[in-house]
Amino acid sequence: MDKLICKLVVFLFIVAPVALTQAQIQKGSLTQGKLVSAEIGPADKHNYDLILEEGQFVFLKLMQRGVDMKISTFDTNGDKIEDFDSPNGKYGPELFTLTSGEKGKYRIEVSPFDEEEPEGEYDIIVETIKPKATTLEGKTDEVFAAWNNDYSPGAAVAVVKDGEIIYKKGYGLSNLEYNIPITPGSIFHIASVSKQFTVFAILLLEKQGKLSLEDDIRKYVPEVPDFGKTITLRHLATHTSGLRDQWNLLAMAGWRLDDVITLEQVLKLVSKQKDLNFNPGDEYLYCNTGFTLLAEVVARVSEMSFAEFTGQEIFAPLQMKNTLFYDDHEKIVKNRTYSYKTDSTGYKKSVLSYANVGATSLFTTVEDLSLWAMNFSNPKVGDETIIKKMNTPAELNSGKTFGGALGQFVGKYKGLNQIQHGGADAGYRSYLARFPDQDFAVSVFSNSADFNSGRIAHKVVDIFLEEALVEEPEEEVTETEAQAESISVAADILDSYVGDFELQPGFIIGVILKEGELIAQATGQPEVALAPISETEFDVVGVEAKLEFIPNGGDKVKAIKLYQNGQIMEAPRLKAFDKNAVVLKEFEGSYHSEELSTTYHFKVVDEKLMVQHSRHSDFAVNPLKEDTFGGNAWFFGQVAFQRDENNKIVGCKVSSGRVRDLVFSKVE
Repeated sequence: MDKLICKLVVFLFIVAPVALTQAQIQKGSLTQGKLVSAEIGPADKHNYDLILEEGQFVFLKLMQRGVDMKISTFDTNGDKIEDFDSPNGKYGPELFTLTSGEKGKYRIEVSPFDEEEPEGEYDIIVETIKPKATTLEGKTDEVFAAWNNDYSPGAAVAVVKDGEIIYKKGYGLSNLEYNIPITPGSIFHIASVSKQFTVFAILLLEKQGKLSLEDDIRKYVPEVPDFGKTITLRHLATHTSGLRDQWNLLAMAGWRLDDVITLEQVLKLVSKQKDLNFNPGDEYLYCNTGFTLLAEVVARVSEMSFAEFTGQEIFAPLQMKNTLFYDDHEKIVKNRTYSYKTDSTGYKKSVLSYANVGATSLFTTVEDLSLWAMNFSNPKVGDETIIKKMNTPAELNSGKTFGGALGQFVGKYKGLNQIQHGGADAGYRSYLARFPDQDFAVSVFSNSADFNSGRIAHKVVDIFLEEALVEEPEEEVTETEAQAESISVAADILDSYVGDFELQPGFIIGVILKEGELIAQATGQPEVALAPISETEFDVVGVEAKLEFIPNGGDKVKAIKLYQNGQIMEAPRLKAFDKNAVVLKEFEGSYHSEELSTTYHFKVVDEKLMVQHSRHSDFAVNPLKEDTFGGNAWFFGQVAFQRDENNKIVGCKVSSGRVRDLVFSKVE
């Protein structure tokens, strides 16, 4: 279900942060086997030289100690090769590689991910220098070099071409306590990659004439409330239902995501909801709830458990002998891989105790998932009609597409048609990418929360499909840069663009002027430069996105538009607001949600408004605008307090990305 992105809005505004005013500090040269320790400040960039011969492969490790770091590598001409940043926060390893072309001096740049990071420490070491690989297999091993050891979690990979597995391998450990290695036959929990199997099961039943994608979900699961609007099975399968996401709801209700979470608990929460996030079909918003409901539809229509139905109708015919939907958290599964995360003490178990299926909980191997990938090219289960439905882009009520299909996402990768989905639960990371025109697929699984399965999978794609890939022409980039350099926007106009703009509840884009240039910063993300392409339009540097400022007759602009991922979103300007004038005591009290059957307590502690719950650690909320606060818990993004006609606070509405405006009433 990808809980790591729950705390962000659906639209990822910043994906490649650009440092702006950091101080360049030369730290000397790196040599193999010599550990270098350093302290780094929030405005620092540390540069290391690395002298390499022609055609060498280098594996390096940076250990973070109290600061989230990012690394960039540069070639002998000073051109950037690659950026590295693992999703492991302020502690744990950043593992990265470098392959030399010509002989000479290469550069490693180390800097805090966020300029607002406090001072921290790190260690960096060159683990390996060797001649670069020349075979497909050797190059793939280099991609996984960081996990090819006998002391850490690792990964498994399988590559399919023309109906057969042409490469498969395991790296690292499946179980750290017993030193069990990962193999291509190791069984992983693959999280949201499960969703395409759930849709496929629905389509098998549709083919049998037992249901239709256009059916109302309440026909099969009447526990879903009547919101006055029809939610179809198609809406559920394309993340366009408007239903609130089950993981956010559970967390808001007091569950930890390493608790046992059952189907019954999810259905009870869904049955108590009174509102949708939006009208069905109007928007796309990733929603795990829909796939849990689809699995329940399969169970009720087939009169088998979802695990039994998929085992009988999909896994057995495809000879996926090591695959099952895990609907019993106490069930023993031989060859099961366990998941891990890192903190300041090293590796720790990342516990997962789900007893619900459909949105997640598929257990499989890279070998078995390869058999599934082959079925899309040469169907043994289902038929071409089902495959075509699965792969066809979904449409919103407006007729627009958004990259989603049925249980998967469709798009392009370096000029090639790609159908893909990734997954992240606990410390499990998974990714399946299919390239139908090349009859090619790659599966990558990991049991480390630090692992970026999508990035690694595409590195493998780059190796095996190198001759088919199409890189963007260099001249297009040069033309854009030249255009930006030729445009000058008057200072008074730039000043009218400065302000805070709310893209989604709790997700604000702040625009400031720094040394005569516009800088943008989205909630929880680093600053990025804005490069003018016209007087009102600006490219977001390092990101495939554009901001447009809507003119307001020479006055401060009232809104901006964000263009990203084929979509346009408007963000109105927030009114000027003095955060220091907020009387926090006004908001103290207990607030209860009937929809969650839970109560939160707001209390001023050390001049901060703290939120307290019996099952969560206390966290602060900070003023964003009048009567509205932003939370720093992923499931509590924004709190908008409500007043009555006497200006008395009577409740609040809480939003958290995949849940909008959930009502809490003040009870004391």
